[in-house]
Amino acid sequence: MVIISPSLLSCDFAKMGEEVKRMEDAGAQWMHIDVMDGHFVPNITIGAPVVKSLKKEMNSVADVHLMISDPLKYAEDFAKAGADFITFHVESDSDPVETINKIRELGCKPSISIKPKTPAETIFPYLEMVDMVLVMTVEPGFGGQSFMADMMPKVKTIREECERRGLHDMYIEVDGGIDTNTISVAAEAGANAFVSGSAIFKAPDAKVIISELKEKASV
Repeated sequence: MVIISPSLLSCDFAKMGEEVKRMEDAGAQWMHIDVMDGHFVPNITIGAPVVKSLKKEMNSVADVHLMISDPLKYAEDFAKAGADFITFHVESDSDPVETINKIRELGCKPSISIKPKTPAETIFPYLEMVDMVLVMTVEPGFGGQSFMADMMPKVKTIREECERRGLHDMYIEVDGGIDTNTISVAAEAGANAFVSGSAIFKAPDAKVIISELKEKASV
């Protein structure tokens, strides 16, 4: 199944609850919520209280992406706020195994992410332990950046390793510069979950663009 996860980083923050409903009505199955601490990445966004408020408005999956230095410390806050998936970065200060186990214990699905300069093999030791891998196709921190096509071999490598290990149901998510031109390239490389911000929120009709994204990703 192709998953479209609109990045709420690109929505109107004054109308976040309404924006969630608009995206759900347009056919999005997940909502991607970027959490940034101004330390791990050079930007600050939202915290657990906002996620908790948003979750009350959501029927979709809360796809929470922690771009923070100490995800182990804050995982419980986001689990209690209603996160379904909690993604953390292998480059963070927290021990990956401890963080994955904590997220699982909290009743959420653990997901591990890598920045553009991090080799795919870095996360191989954790593949059996997670439900999703997020490959950043831009440098994390800000929306609206251009898609990095040179990340596609990394996606392909991770998908091939998952298949080799029998992890056929693994979600491989891509985040950054995903639009109707780039999504098919990412899908061909092995991605099946797609974060898209500017392309969806700036489109005249969200339902049309989400439908087109799903169609182009169905390779």
